[in-house]
Amino acid sequence: MTQQVLSRTDRAERHEFLALVYCVFIAGLCSIIYELLIATTASYFMGDAILFFSLTIGIYMAAMGAGSYASKYIKTHLFHWFTGAEILLGLVGGLSVPALYFAFSHTELFLPLYAVFTLCVGFLIGLEIPLLTRLLDRYEGLRSNIAHVLSLDYLGALVATVAFPFMLLPLLGTFKTSIAFGLVNMSIGILILWRFAPVFDAAPRAKRHLARMLVVSSVLLFLAAIFSGKLLRAWDDSVFSGRVVYAKETKFQKIVVTKDRSDIRLFLDGNLQFSSLDEYRYHEALVHVPFSVAGFQPRRVLLLGAGDGMAVREILKYGFVENVTLVDLDPAITKIATANPYFLAHNKKSLLRDDVVDIVHADAFGYLQDAESYYDLIIADLPDPNNSALARLYAKEFYRLVLSRLAVDGVFVTQATSPFFSQRAFWDIAETVKAGGFSNIAPYHAQVPSFGEWGFVMAAPRRPLNVLHLHAGIETRFLSQDNLAGLFSFDKDLKTEKPTVNTLDKPVLLSHYMEGWRKWAR
Repeated sequence: MTQQVLSRTDRAERHEFLALVYCVFIAGLCSIIYELLIATTASYFMGDAILFFSLTIGIYMAAMGAGSYASKYIKTHLFHWFTGAEILLGLVGGLSVPALYFAFSHTELFLPLYAVFTLCVGFLIGLEIPLLTRLLDRYEGLRSNIAHVLSLDYLGALVATVAFPFMLLPLLGTFKTSIAFGLVNMSIGILILWRFAPVFDAAPRAKRHLARMLVVSSVLLFLAAIFSGKLLRAWDDSVFSGRVVYAKETKFQKIVVTKDRSDIRLFLDGNLQFSSLDEYRYHEALVHVPFSVAGFQPRRVLLLGAGDGMAVREILKYGFVENVTLVDLDPAITKIATANPYFLAHNKKSLLRDDVVDIVHADAFGYLQDAESYYDLIIADLPDPNNSALARLYAKEFYRLVLSRLAVDGVFVTQATSPFFSQRAFWDIAETVKAGGFSNIAPYHAQVPSFGEWGFVMAAPRRPLNVLHLHAGIETRFLSQDNLAGLFSFDKDLKTEKPTVNTLDKPVLLSHYMEGWRKWAR
């Protein structure tokens, strides 16, 4: 074999070397993409991004070590083993997300399958790096080829980590990205079988087996790519009640809108945000309770989240409000709220009132850090703290920022998850708001059938929170003078002792929240 390589022209050897360089780069690119896809999918479905990214990295790295160790037992037929590993990696990695989607909706095996895919992908990647290094040894010395392998592998990883949040998720989403990079991975097998046919160190029969394996795997991935749209729609229909009328995966979240007769529902990362049948109960409690504080007439309102326009609809019932600044991270949400006929029918075209409403697309934390204006009322209508990115928006540091942008006699209110399903988390939020510098706090709750018992925390730095009367002339369907005071009364089984302050350094709220909801999920 050595004599065969030495007798080839320099040009042929250079082409072979460049082909292997391509293999190194693509291997590094695909390996990180698979890892990000598996971790992101797990955090979408199970919440707790820190847990699943940590687990994925740990399992992946351990499996890589096992694969690297196993490679020492491969002493011959290096091209054969490397090609087989790449074909298998492309198939496993490419179908990992579709398989996890299916497991989540149709089986109880999501977590075991998540672990199996992470182990398999890590093991195969651990196997390919030493094999590539030894294959490059045919063309350069050990010192040079290790430098080439590692530097190109890391470069591929860099490209992957930049492309994933900014290009791949917004354009393709996790499902299609997985299939696409499975096909990219297959290009390594195609290149090896074509470019290295003269030096391929395996029997003709083995090469035919690899070629068949490559064709079958590629066909499976091509079919998955062709039917990916139908597969996703079928998956959406199996997970969400009602017909899916809108689905989009942005770099921030997966958005799904469903319709079941007159019921329009919005889901973010699989979590229900509102049902049009009863959302008025939630939004009336969120908005009209702080507006009912005695003698309070806020003219400048800051709304954090609530890009669906329902809260703005309620705020605009007050003629004395001069400006509403809505800060929502994802432009896709406000686009739906200003263009989708189902949303427009329910939010009363509130976000199109550009004479009063200003829309800003930004992270709530970052907006508060950079803001210079002061607001009479700040409303946080943010998703539940079911991952680390959201838990920081319920931290003491966040509430200090809220306080810094609040007028002296201003009022703040935040949705605070369910005091029944996640009791400890609800009271943690109340305690954390107080620790953020608010002298007066007033937790309250309302029954929202699609959510269950739901909680809110109202706070002020110095204004007494006396909720006495609804403003005259305000049209409501749920709130009335008779039930207003009852919102602040908690039954004995909705109370807890010794709540904990949630901070950026110790995000205890996340574990308390997940602990509460997991109990009821069983």
